[in-house]
Amino acid sequence: MITGRTTVVAHIGWPTESFKAPMIYNPWFEAQDIDAVVVPLGVEAKDYPGLFRPLFQIRNMHGALVTMPHKVTTAGLVDEVTTTAQIAGSCNAVLRRPDGSLLGDMFDGAGFVRGVERKGRAIAGARALVVGCGGVGSAIAASLAAAGLAGIALFDPAAESAAGLADRLRRHYPALQVSTGSNDPAGFDIVVNATPLGMKPGDSLPVDPARINEGAFVGEVVMKEEHTPLLRAAMARGCTVQVGADMLFEMIPAYLEFFGFGTSTPEELRQVARLQY
Repeated sequence: MITGRTTVVAHIGWPTESFKAPMIYNPWFEAQDIDAVVVPLGVEAKDYPGLFRPLFQIRNMHGALVTMPHKVTTAGLVDEVTTTAQIAGSCNAVLRRPDGSLLGDMFDGAGFVRGVERKGRAIAGARALVVGCGGVGSAIAASLAAAGLAGIALFDPAAESAAGLADRLRRHYPALQVSTGSNDPAGFDIVVNATPLGMKPGDSLPVDPARINEGAFVGEVVMKEEHTPLLRAAMARGCTVQVGADMLFEMIPAYLEFFGFGTSTPEELRQVARLQY
């Protein structure tokens, strides 16, 4: 039940049809008797910079979950960002502090890496390809690097996005081998789709699945459906896969702590979640 005392967390992005977070957070709030709610807000990129700061003039607006296509833009709109968000160059969480200032953080990468490790796949010493170097891709690349990757390849249709991320990774992880310019998945232990490809029927695949190594780990960020065309093709090649929602379940405990709502485990969240595809 939403009342006049309910704390609101906005879930901002566009389009909103694929949003899964409200179907996880809100049942958990209900189970924990926490008077809070996550509300999807559909905001197009052209309107976002003008809406962002006024949104937090709403007195019961506690913070925001930020998703595509606004994560990179958000980093330049808040008052302070954490070190993780600096490296990623983006934010997916915003907290309004008691003095009204806005703190931005980034949890996509941590959620993805925790999911990989929970499935028993070693990251240290591995080679990864990350396709898509916007907010989510940058965060995943940063967290994979922190987990001890030997090498990483970055690809984005906007070459400057891949180049910028490569520069940030080299500054913070000088021993990491970083390359850009190719989305060929051959030879990589971990392949990540961090693009929106897969959200719409008829989308092209982010990589050629026939070139993925048999037994590679293939991860997805798209949550339009549980197994995207990329994941289905990867599974047919005998690959271990990670669906987009897995990253959510792994990062939500960190989100809850960031917003001051306590914590949980992925297993507890799965028990109450009401996911729909």
